[in-house]
Amino acid sequence: MDQAQSGELNWRLSAHPITLLCFLGFRIGSLLMYLFGVLFIKNFILVFIITLLLLSADFYYLKNIAGRRLVGLRWWNEVNISTGESHWVFESSDPNVRVINATDKRFFWLILYVTPALWIGLAILAVVRLQNIIWLSLVVIALTLTITNTVAFSRCDRFSQASSFANRALSGGIAGNIAGGLMGRLFR
Repeated sequence: MDQAQSGELNWRLSAHPITLLCFLGFRIGSLLMYLFGVLFIKNFILVFIITLLLLSADFYYLKNIAGRRLVGLRWWNEVNISTGESHWVFESSDPNVRVINATDKRFFWLILYVTPALWIGLAILAVVRLQNIIWLSLVVIALTLTITNTVAFSRCDRFSQASSFANRALSGGIAGNIAGGLMGRLFR
């Protein structure tokens, strides 16, 4: 029997299986509710409300809980009250303190990028099938929420990689060598 290895797409290998299953549940649940609504349940208002609640729960849960627990990333938006300017703030866990599980990381990034692609496909389908053009409003909301999280976590990941490179360079790497060389020349 083969032994399961870290990094495989098996939720049992997750360091946080409940967090991962809730993350997957909200994402898949909103997609399935929309699909069942379009295909079988012709009550637009009921499907709209339930799908919107699932999308909102997914947005909140991913942004504040799943991102931090699964990959050590978190983001938020701050507004300067005096100027009205808005800017995004990114936070990442220290890679020296916290090791990210490879399975959690693979699930997180795969689902993060696949879900907006599926919603884009559903948007194209809603436009092609003109009788369901009202459903496009729900798809636009879903795209807005999922793409916002995708872009924010992608930027947060790039920010964390850049800051961890800077921290490594300053803690004895490039900067340490330069500073050591300069100090050695000064005191000769």
